Amino acid sequence: MILFTNVHKSYKLEVPVFRDLNIEILPGEFVVMTGAPGAGKTTFLKLILNEASPSLGDVFYEGVDVDKMSNSQLKKYRRDLGAIFQDYKLLPFKTAYENIAFALEVMGESDEQIYKDTNEVLEIVGLTHRKDHFPHELSGGEKQKVAIARALIGRPKVILADEPTGSLDEDTAKEIMQVLQAINSLGTTIIMTTHNERLVQHAKNARKLHIKEGGVIQDSHNKTTHSAPTTDVLMEGRVDGINTI
Repeated sequence: MILFTNVHKSYKLEVPVFRDLNIEILPGEFVVMTGAPGAGKTTFLKLILNEASPSLGDVFYEGVDVDKMSNSQLKKYRRDLGAIFQDYKLLPFKTAYENIAFALEVMGESDEQIYKDTNEVLEIVGLTHRKDHFPHELSGGEKQKVAIARALIGRPKVILADEPTGSLDEDTAKEIMQVLQAINSLGTTIIMTTHNERLVQHAKNARKLHIKEGGVIQDSHNKTTHSAPTTDVLMEGRVDGINTI
């Protein structure tokens, strides 16, 4: 589904973020990526989102090089992706319902379809009772659930979650993890980054990747831990089966 082949990524004259990164993510996986601040977790997601381009190498989605997609291919590709951020990015003067529905309005969906789909995802994330509340009236966990519902509303094949629990307390973070696992159980591929090693323990059956010094040094589906890569060598992380929750 998503394939990184020999990807190098550097920003100007800084130390490379990635060196010869080779990794494959298959449909239906729940991938949790950990690493210290600056290790490249957000850059990894940006390369998938086509918000950054590899310095060398290629990123493929369903066999197509993301960096070489035509405008029409990119439009379709971006509809296959949903994104969740640590700071929620909600519209402050719209209710929870309106924040979620707005994504479908932009896509030109009918009022009937918007009503049906928005209420459906509100139920999935457990926020039906808070749908008429504005962001400032919601807790941090509730705001993140709205953000998750907004990412889910377009029925993406993949949801990218960049530190979605970073500003939440431990109990709320676990709850958000449970919501993401429930969405994954419906068949949606989840790729999540976090610096919270304790939270990873609650990611049941997830594929756990740890990145450091330019590459993946641990892949739970390989059941091996490697030393950090040198400037010339990077261990490859792959998976041989599809994860189901």
